Amino acid sequence: MRAIGVLSACIGILCGQSFAADAKRPNVVFILADDMGFSDAGCYGGEIATPNLDALAAGGVRFTQFYNTARCWPSRAVLLTGYYAQQVRRDAIPGTGFGGQGVRPVWAPLLSAMLKPLGYRSYHSGKWHVDGKRLENGFDRSHDFADHNRYFSPRQHSEDDQPLPPVERDSGYYATVAIADHAVRYLREHEAQHSQSPFFLYLAFVAPHFPLHALPEDIARYRDTYRQGWDAVRQARWERQKQLGIATNPLPPLERDVGPPYHFPDDLEKLGPGEVNRPLPWNELTDQQREFQAAKMAVHAAMIDRMDREIGRVLEQLKKMGAMEDTLILFASDNGASAEIMVRGDGHDPQAAPGSADTFLCLGPGWSSSSNTPLRRHKTWVHEGGIATPLIAHWPNGIAARGELRHSPGHLIDIVPTVLELTGLEHPQTIAGKPAPPLPGRSLVAEFAKDGSVSRDCLWWLHEGNRAIRVGDWKLVAAGGPQGPWELYDLSRDRGEINNLAAKHPEKVRELQQAWEQHLAEFRAQALRDLPPGAAKGAKKAAGSFRN
Repeated sequence: MRAIGVLSACIGILCGQSFAADAKRPNVVFILADDMGFSDAGCYGGEIATPNLDALAAGGVRFTQFYNTARCWPSRAVLLTGYYAQQVRRDAIPGTGFGGQGVRPVWAPLLSAMLKPLGYRSYHSGKWHVDGKRLENGFDRSHDFADHNRYFSPRQHSEDDQPLPPVERDSGYYATVAIADHAVRYLREHEAQHSQSPFFLYLAFVAPHFPLHALPEDIARYRDTYRQGWDAVRQARWERQKQLGIATNPLPPLERDVGPPYHFPDDLEKLGPGEVNRPLPWNELTDQQREFQAAKMAVHAAMIDRMDREIGRVLEQLKKMGAMEDTLILFASDNGASAEIMVRGDGHDPQAAPGSADTFLCLGPGWSSSSNTPLRRHKTWVHEGGIATPLIAHWPNGIAARGELRHSPGHLIDIVPTVLELTGLEHPQTIAGKPAPPLPGRSLVAEFAKDGSVSRDCLWWLHEGNRAIRVGDWKLVAAGGPQGPWELYDLSRDRGEINNLAAKHPEKVRELQQAWEQHLAEFRAQALRDLPPGAAKGAKKAAGSFRN
């Protein structure tokens, strides 16, 4: 009921705003992948077949320095609210007691609620991982795939916030196909019943997040592709990226001592002697390890291949509706590729075919390093490999820069300001009687013009103690919690974060550290404002125990 009340307040605030009578508001489709690396798509240098994403890129723009939050749930909060996740209690921040289970402040409605006063219909299909119910937050239809351990037989999924029955094994179900099925059905319903209204489709695939589950026919296309090893694949991707203009800096060496962010020794044993939790040179692996690792990457590639095929079905539906020209389509990933290794769900059978329902495989640090080419580190870290995402923007009626690259930095905080500008909305200063902080992002609309660019002050990160701030081309970054040392990089020359300049420029370290801490204090204060009933006591206790 709280969400409904906030939605009503948001509608009341926004519906008085005007938009030129002769201006056509575009439809918006945001497609989000899960754990997809920066270089996995063909148009970003990968060898995986992604013809539909490549076509969107050729007809639109690709961003080469776009960022997420390094993790799934904070990225979703950022994308749908326009705020940093820490501002709205959707990622942990010292002194608040909030994190992945946090409840957003009333002044942080979702984009679906903001668009409703303009007559937009909003549809969601796929992963949610945001607080609150879908229909209470402005969506008109929703398919929530909440079972993140099973692609073939989910036990937790729902439609319009009502549970769906568990899916039986061997039924022919596959999550990526089902997520697209629902999206296509919602678009068909929209055409039949609401064709005069614009729409917002949030299409959030689970792929290629672990467990690595894929259809056998998709795996077969990549069965031999990765026997050459992650060293060779990484090098080949970097060479293609240089040809595409995406990579201009040196390729960082593999960090052979950096493994998964969390160590589960029992799970490693369950996976057997073929698993390896360090990105060792391919020629140092045993034959068994090389076979096991090549099979894993074939499944990862198959998952992305299938996702692209299902995106193609959604695009075909837009074309059938005559909506393709007037639809802004955006594609990104919620974080970098993952170095995690674990066993969850229904466990792992070493005798089962890789990628089948009886297996639970993760990409691991070797292939994650390849997927994140030409960058360093992985999901959960805020070095470039953890936070860089492809961003493709396609809109025939609104993007003049067809096939161009955009090298200026951007972030998921920019998506809400972009959509608000295109629809003529101004972000409200108050919602439900509560003052709303200004949005930290910048509209990307200027980037859609020929040779366009957007200027900004800084970008900021914090996740599980990993910290970073980027101002211009300078980036200050640290791993390993509050005691982790700061590293300083000039990203104009060193996007791979190879040459740490902290000792050479201590004054720049102090300047950026102070800016990072100022943002932390501001975001903490905002997170502690307007607490929901029952939350104030826990937040006060957490704040009392915090030591900066």
